Amino acid sequence: MYEHAGTAMLALMRSLLVDDSSRFLAAARELLEGQGMEVVGVASTTEEAAQLARSLRPDVCLVDIDLGDESGFDLALRLAESVDDSTRVILISAYPERDFGDMIPDSPAIGFLAKPALSAERIRAMLEG
Repeated sequence: MYEHAGTAMLALMRSLLVDDSSRFLAAARELLEGQGMEVVGVASTTEEAAQLARSLRPDVCLVDIDLGDESGFDLALRLAESVDDSTRVILISAYPERDFGDMIPDSPAIGFLAKPALSAERIRAMLEG
């Protein structure tokens, strides 16, 4: 749901953060909530993320590509198959996009954000674009 306030568009986006680092999850939650996003849940494993995505129905899932022994690419595919079309996936990583070659465009994710560039504004732009 979006609300217009003058010329600024404020998104009341609901997000799910998926990363195997509890420190990153806490920092990202604080950052995004401080920028007006609602973080409805956090997950550290693909199973936990899939369950939360099905039950919470976030607008966007921010999925780390490297989830320890698990793959964010596998999770993106799983979410695309099991969650309704209104939930979008954005892949994130501490590594640059070029390190993943064609894997990102070949995934069901709508795009990629490097962790240092993570912001509510960038997420909104990707969802609107």
